[in-house]
Amino acid sequence: MCARAQVVIRDTKLALARDELTELAASVPGLPTRARLARKVEWLSERVQDLMRELLRLQWLPVPAMQADVREKAVLYVGSYLDTNAGQQAAGANVAQQAIEQAGGRFLHHAGGDAGADDVAALEAGLVAADLVICQTGCVSHDAYWRVHDHCKRTGKQCVLVDQPQAMHFVRKEALLT
Repeated sequence: MCARAQVVIRDTKLALARDELTELAASVPGLPTRARLARKVEWLSERVQDLMRELLRLQWLPVPAMQADVREKAVLYVGSYLDTNAGQQAAGANVAQQAIEQAGGRFLHHAGGDAGADDVAALEAGLVAADLVICQTGCVSHDAYWRVHDHCKRTGKQCVLVDQPQAMHFVRKEALLT
């Protein structure tokens, strides 16, 4: 008799808990959808992290398309180079200049600023003289960027658009000599 009473009490508590859970779920509209979306967001976050790790890994591998033989070729660097306040930008340009000159190439430079008609003419002359163009996009004017982009597209000249100075890692002596 006592065991049967304990089973009835347990079943009653379980039924009350189920009823309370049903009422709670009904009071929060879209709860199943929200739970499903929360699981999907968690999965997508993990996927983004995996892709970011893969991107970082791939950024440090030599890129065959960027490996160019620059011996006896002119390479135009468009971006801040001589500005001592530029810090990392100047360091990136120095790395590029050293690697290109060590590989036997000729390093050309244009600041990519808005200094008027003389500046535009100098940029055009540099683009015509160059065999390869490196443009540090964050350090040039919009006009210079679009001139470089348009010239390289029209002429089929190899152009490397560098967003940040850290991305200059591809300019290595070994990569340039292959």
